[in-house]
Amino acid sequence: MLPRGASSMPPPPNPAPYFPPPRVTLPSGLEILRTFSGAVIFLEILFGTIVWILVASTGVPLPLLQGWVMFVAVTAWFLSIVFLSVFLFGYANRIAVNWNQADFIFHGATFVFYFGAFLLQAATTSLHHFPRKFNSTTQERILSGREYNISIAASV
Repeated sequence: MLPRGASSMPPPPNPAPYFPPPRVTLPSGLEILRTFSGAVIFLEILFGTIVWILVASTGVPLPLLQGWVMFVAVTAWFLSIVFLSVFLFGYANRIAVNWNQADFIFHGATFVFYFGAFLLQAATTSLHHFPRKFNSTTQERILSGREYNISIAASV
């Protein structure tokens, strides 16, 4: 007979040794370019440069809207280069940060800012047909035909 409170079944095993917590780390050096995160950073730099050039090549008819687009493009481009450099030159191994979480937050914030910039650039593009009055006799469109095409490319 078993003592009171005892059971004939052994206690369940501790699952910690069998299921270790997942640990995903981002590589440093040129190996970062072979990861999904490295490819996304490279694309952010490439497309940020393209947006920067396209918006700068228009006449910037609405500085309030397109100023924010330029700010986002230049800032995200610069921060992407800094973030990629941290991994390329091995500083990620020297700085005690959860790089997986930092990578997720960086790409999430970049997405939010680029999406807002897209909306503002698309709003500028949609105002193409509205006339802008300089005085009572002179009217011209907000965007010329060439600037309209460039603005569409920057929006995309």
